[in-house]
This record gives sequence, C-alpha cells and structure tokens, in this order.
Amino acid sequence: MARIFNFSAGPSALPEEVLKQAQSEMLDWHGSGMSVMEMSHRGKHFSQIAAELEADLRALMQIPQNYQVLFLQGGASAQFSFVPQNLLGDKTKACYIKTGAWSEKAIQDAKPYGDVIVSASSESSNFTTIPDVTHWAVDNDAAYLHYTSNETIHGVEFNEIPNIQGLPLVCDMSSNILSRPMDVSKFGLIYAGSQKNMGAAGVTVVIVREDLLGRCLKTVPPVFNYAEQAEHQSMLNTPTTYSWYLMGLVLKWIAAQGGVEVIEQRNIAKARKLYAFIDASTLYRNSVETTYRSRMNVPFSLLDETLNKEFVTASEAAGLHALKGHRLLGGMRASIYNAMPESGIDALIAFMQEFERTH
Repeated sequence: MARIFNFSAGPSALPEEVLKQAQSEMLDWHGSGMSVMEMSHRGKHFSQIAAELEADLRALMQIPQNYQVLFLQGGASAQFSFVPQNLLGDKTKACYIKTGAWSEKAIQDAKPYGDVIVSASSESSNFTTIPDVTHWAVDNDAAYLHYTSNETIHGVEFNEIPNIQGLPLVCDMSSNILSRPMDVSKFGLIYAGSQKNMGAAGVTVVIVREDLLGRCLKTVPPVFNYAEQAEHQSMLNTPTTYSWYLMGLVLKWIAAQGGVEVIEQRNIAKARKLYAFIDASTLYRNSVETTYRSRMNVPFSLLDETLNKEFVTASEAAGLHALKGHRLLGGMRASIYNAMPESGIDALIAFMQEFERTH
C-alpha cells in the first residue's frame, strides 16, 4: 500500500510513527491483554493513559498550575456555545474579533446567551487580513474577549497574542495549537479540537484559568459545566477513550521531535517554501496579506478557474489528497499541519509546477 500526502483541513494526517505504534498496540496495550478501546475508563490502565496525557500536554505547553486541563466532547463547535454559558456569569456582554468563517460561527452561537460585541472585523477585506489591535473597540464591562488564532478556511493567522488589558482572553486554537509556542498565562481560556495537530477527532481540549470556573449558568447540564468536569477529571460521562490514547501518542511524538519549538521551525520552513512558490507563479495566487498568512492552511486560487476540476482530479491521481478548497471560498487549500513532512510540500510544489507548465 502506498501512503498518500493528506492535505485535509481535518481530520488531518497523523504522524506515521503514531499510526504504527497504535497498530502494534491494537490488540494488547502494554501487556494488559486488551485493546485501549476495551478498557474501562475507571480502570488502572486507562488511568495511567489519562494521567500521562495531561502531564505531557502541560509539559509541552508549559501550562501553569492554576489552570485546569479538560478533555471534553463535541468539538470546538460545541465550545462556541459552552464558552459564553460558562464564562458570562453575572455579566451580559462578551467581545469577539471576526477574522473568518470560524470566528463568525462563534459569534453567532454566542448570541443566545448575551450581547455580543464585535470589537473588530476584517470582513470588509474578505478576511484577508487581521484588524490592527490598536483599533479594536473593546468594552471593559464585557466578560471576556474571544478570537480565533488561525482561520482554516480563509488562511489568516495571528502572529502574536493580542495585548488586551482587563478582559480574560479566550482563544479558539483548534488549528494551530502545538504548532508554535504560546504563553498560556496570557489567556483566560483556550479551547481546541484534536483532529488537526493533536490526534484523531473526538477530543476537545479546554485549558481554563481556575478563577474563571464557577460562573456557569444554572441551566447548563453538568457535562457542559467546566467546574463540574474539572472536579471529575473530565470523566462525568464516559470519555472518548481511544481518542485520548491517540492524542497521548501524538504528544509523545511531538516531545520526541524536540518539542513545540522544533515543530515551529519545521512549520515555518514548510509554509515559507510553499508561499514562495505560489508568489513566483503565473498561475497560482494567495490573497492573504503577507504578515498574516497562516502556517497551517494555505488557500490558493488558479487564475484560470476553469482548470479547478482538472487540478483536483490530477492531484488526487498524483497521491495528493484533499486539495479542493472549502465551499465558502472555492479554489484550493493545502493544510500543512505538524504531521505533514517537508517531502509532502516538495511533492505538492513539483505537481503544481508541472501543472502550470502544461497549462
């Protein structure tokens, strides 16, 4: 069997070493005589997996002790609703930054629970940039300020943590968590789905500062209450045990590579190489302002859009999977998360170069 290069935005490629380890442990995890999928989440074997998972994530992200780490279900999309329900408390307002489709979805899902203030938006530029933080209209009476650190569809990424004084900073970090170092102490809450840089779909990490717990609306069920989940080690109900296990393998893989700092340098090199080719091309283009181009998701269009279908068909035949762009934006998109090797970028560029030559 020949492995393809998977450029899917998520679920995305996993490190081959992780897949092979999971394969070798499928029937018998560490001499237990059973698969992780068969284990009780209350048993000693899975308790070890869970403890190592949290410890490894804390070490990789240097998470301070006054933060709780939760492993929840429902994806980042569920957190669009759970964040306001858990953090508004006695406040009635929350501030949001709109930089693309996912932050827009977060805004819409928060509206039933309070007054949503859009403090800044790049919609007028078709989400090809990020608004200058000095021009953000932040309401200091709001409960928090929310932003999306990387927009997978529009391909824009914050290159630094916004310096906002006074409000807890909340971040949807789904598509660039563990791709670059982040100072967790600058956030009130971080949430991220697992299916891009951390493992298989099924787990949502929530990292929340302890002083923000206990503000949950009384109407919220316990399984969606951060304080309740923290008290029960994210096991109020049966967790997605195998996805926890796979995430643990990915975290150990990142550590074995040299940690997040080494991963970041690889990501910089991959993105730089691909953007340089696109910018020098006469067939392809990327419209995102250079300063805010995503390292994780590279959308690009063909100047002759009649070639789109042929490009997708030919790329699939060449072993380059899922390059078709999101339906909201069209064109193409290469998602180049942590597990994408530089050889995948080289193969993509070689294909694009030949396609350009023949068209």
